[in-house]
Amino acid sequence: MRFDHRHLLGIAALRPDEIVTLLDLADRYVSQSRDTRGHAQTLSGLTQINMFFENSTRTQASFELAGKRMGADVMSMAMQASSIKKGETLIDTALTLNAMHPDLLVVRHPHSGAADLLAQKVNCAVINAGDGRHEHPTQALLDALTIRRRKGRLHRLTVAICGDIAHSRVARSNILLLHKMENRVRLVAPPTLLPSGIEDFGVEVCHDMTEGLKDADVVMMLRLQRERMDGGFIPSEREYYHRYGLDAEKLAHAKDDAIVMHPGPMNRGVEIDGTLADDINRSVIQEQVEMGVAVRMAAMDLLARNLRARPSEIMA
Repeated sequence: MRFDHRHLLGIAALRPDEIVTLLDLADRYVSQSRDTRGHAQTLSGLTQINMFFENSTRTQASFELAGKRMGADVMSMAMQASSIKKGETLIDTALTLNAMHPDLLVVRHPHSGAADLLAQKVNCAVINAGDGRHEHPTQALLDALTIRRRKGRLHRLTVAICGDIAHSRVARSNILLLHKMENRVRLVAPPTLLPSGIEDFGVEVCHDMTEGLKDADVVMMLRLQRERMDGGFIPSEREYYHRYGLDAEKLAHAKDDAIVMHPGPMNRGVEIDGTLADDINRSVIQEQVEMGVAVRMAAMDLLARNLRARPSEIMA
């Protein structure tokens, strides 16, 4: 199994074969994670520190479960109540943590590039759990695993990513991964929710759900990220749902076996109809949550193997 990285900072640095390696390993961890009789000891003797500078329920819980199920000593730090509030810089925090000799450092931060900066200052492996509007690699990988398990493949699919593209690190990581795996990607959003330079992303852009969902294999809805908005990006939630919220009528334009995804948390009645979100035949939203634990187990497993290898064998 080849995975030539010391850290997991983004999808951009991964080769297609490395993505497949990680997903194949995660597939094995799915069944292992369901087995309540015992847990793996792959990370036994290693220390995992979770540093979340932004509130998170799903991602933080997922990393904690993944680490504990693999035998790691897991510590989660409430960074919003830490020395950061007292004026300590991110670099000072990194140096302090480095002195504690952790093995795995999981970081979520509101500023793009924070995980990369930490990776330059510590001796352990760093996993980016989401940094600003930059990337959220493990979310894209769990989405990819969910798609592959439900559709039977992860190539030559038409994937429509709909909603708040401009503020979404999930969208960016998914676009990168889906392109690497030779898929057709459409972005469906109002002009106000598309990032500048969208023409450089190599995607199709649609401002209408009917056009954007036509013959799609996968429909990936995104949350309206109001905490990152500093202006009037939509006229109202009611109008947004009317035009861009996913319901049965709009989904009818996709393929009959199209699956519905959402990274969560969902705003029901704004981004997606609640009945559709709970439809076990079309929605894979709960599967995404389960795949998240398996993917994070696989990522930490691969990085731990590299930690134990000779430094000369590991790329940056």
